[in-house]
Amino acid sequence: MAHADPPLHPANRLAGETSPYLLQHARNPVDWYPWGSEALARAVALDRPIMLSIGYAACHWCHVMERESFEDLDTARVLNEGFVPIKVDREERPDLDQLYMGAVQALTGRGGWPLTLFLTPDGRPFYGGTYFPPVPRHGMPAFTAVLGAVLHAWSGDRARVAQTAAAVAEALAEAPATGAAAAGLPGPSLLADAADAVVAAFDGVGGGWGRAPKFPQPMLVEFLLRRHVATGDPRLLAVARRTLDAMAAGGIRDQLGGGFHRYATDAAWLVPHFEQMLYDNAQLARAYLHAWALTGNAAYLDVATGVLDALLRDFRTPGGGFAASLDADTAGVEGLTYTWPAGEVTELLGDDAPLFEAAYGVTDAGNWEGVSILSRVTDDRVLAGQFGLPEPVVVSRLANARLRLLEARALRPQPARDDKVLAAWNGLVIGALADAARAIDAGAPGLPGMAARAVDYRAAAVAAATDVLGGLRVAPGRLRRSWKDGRATADGVLEDYADLAEGLLALFEATGEDRWYSEAVTLADAMLERFGDPTGGFFDTAVDAEALVVRPKDAQDNAVPSGGAMAAAVLLKLAALTGEPSYQAAAERSIGSVSVLMARFPMAAGQWLGVLEAAHHGLAEVAITGDAQDEATARLVRAANHGYHPFRVLAFGGSPATSAVPLLRDRFMLNGRPTAFVCRNFACRQPVHEPEALDALLAGT
Repeated sequence: MAHADPPLHPANRLAGETSPYLLQHARNPVDWYPWGSEALARAVALDRPIMLSIGYAACHWCHVMERESFEDLDTARVLNEGFVPIKVDREERPDLDQLYMGAVQALTGRGGWPLTLFLTPDGRPFYGGTYFPPVPRHGMPAFTAVLGAVLHAWSGDRARVAQTAAAVAEALAEAPATGAAAAGLPGPSLLADAADAVVAAFDGVGGGWGRAPKFPQPMLVEFLLRRHVATGDPRLLAVARRTLDAMAAGGIRDQLGGGFHRYATDAAWLVPHFEQMLYDNAQLARAYLHAWALTGNAAYLDVATGVLDALLRDFRTPGGGFAASLDADTAGVEGLTYTWPAGEVTELLGDDAPLFEAAYGVTDAGNWEGVSILSRVTDDRVLAGQFGLPEPVVVSRLANARLRLLEARALRPQPARDDKVLAAWNGLVIGALADAARAIDAGAPGLPGMAARAVDYRAAAVAAATDVLGGLRVAPGRLRRSWKDGRATADGVLEDYADLAEGLLALFEATGEDRWYSEAVTLADAMLERFGDPTGGFFDTAVDAEALVVRPKDAQDNAVPSGGAMAAAVLLKLAALTGEPSYQAAAERSIGSVSVLMARFPMAAGQWLGVLEAAHHGLAEVAITGDAQDEATARLVRAANHGYHPFRVLAFGGSPATSAVPLLRDRFMLNGRPTAFVCRNFACRQPVHEPEALDALLAGT
């Protein structure tokens, strides 16, 4: 049911922030502070505990706790009189989120959002949890009871509070350790064992991994695709394809709009948690794109382009960057925008309704709370038999029906959008768009509409990169994290530098423009200088960042790749593009630092495993000389990009005499014709002019 608008209270200190999540709380009766020196100093001056609440704009249970507790005058009075309340957007401050999520997990054994922490004035956590209801429910204490217990302990048992805070701080300081680091790269047996473990954990019925709730795991899919290319093991491709197929057919995919929701609440991918996150969609677009390039299955290309088109339609901001998320709720009702009563489908589609309902599981009773979440339950071939239609007619009528429903859906109330532009997440999108432009140019230019799509994707990647660098680069090698309303906020963390650098390298390979390569090198060098850990790997915050209880260093791949794993991927590519051994050495030290993590917890190290696979396999180096506008050059570029090649780098465009890219520098056009050079393991093959000859040289790379 819809919820009444909360009463308006005078604006609190959050009114001056740009984060949509913080602004959602700007008229709570709670006397919120944003994280910063003012709030911490007030806690010290008043000798009060800090109540730290961390969430994000698209978080359903964050909204629930706001309505139930933070809009409640009595609860607000307790918070204002006994605590210093601080509100944090986890997407703006992933360093704080990671640190204090680790604290809640250490205290309770579980985590999630909203994250609710109680800290000493110097920032050390001593009690916490996630969502607390307004009254005792499902074994959870009432939030007001929690507040009372914390105040009682603070005033009456301070020694115990201090003891707990010290123990948690010690546990947090030890958390980054993952065991003894390998002296060099872990051996190839680790990859074989990890692949076996991933296959063993696979859900052969529903696809994917785990039970409800079930999350997309694009990094594991990408590892399996890479491992299949490296070994030829058919099991790995089968697991990856079954997972991709199940997600594409499920309710977790917006069957009309093309994007993916955050996760499924069931094991069959039917009922999603309806928020849509930029990082999920960027990674999933790439995974489906790579599956198409590897298998040639056009259904994967359709899913990939559907995701990218959804990002261009629903997430792109006026400047060209991409917004962070779409809310799970519409007008206070989860999933309202996306679900369908059967009668509305019949009214909108008329004679096409029975075919559509059979295809997408629409029934009078519905499959969720009396309405239908669209999922693909019957394929085109079976529908053709059921309805006595040629299969192409089924395809055409369903496409038309989807378009009509999408147009009707656009007239409904829409979920709120978190418009902040984050460097890291935009780096992921830039990489996906650039990869799509390259792959479509090489593999699908003759398909209807695909040539234009490749142009659009390349232009969108350039616009996003221009917008992000223009808004968030405050100096060469210095990034802020978030941009909104003309303001850049929060210092960039490791993932901002690494994800953006990786996206810019992909954009360089898609455009041949040196500027993107140069920007990536600047960011990579800044990573090494300001984030590097002398013992191996990278810290998540820079050496000159705000000092926290501990300096965060999270090696695990979560919903987004570990910043360290993406940094290692960038360094491996730069080693191939530059021939600079220091990049290779830094990458291998970083990979070695998480050898125990990969061996013990491969399910939490998909990105790391993919990088380790690349390090063992080695990267082939392809340099193409010639005017990028020359069709002969373009044919060579298309040959280099055709198919799925995760163990290859490409440099082309510009003048070899002046190129910023060492791989391309001082190359030549043999006999005055566009020429391709292929090198690997410090040895180069005979340069060639023809795409067929280049195909032969690249076989096996």
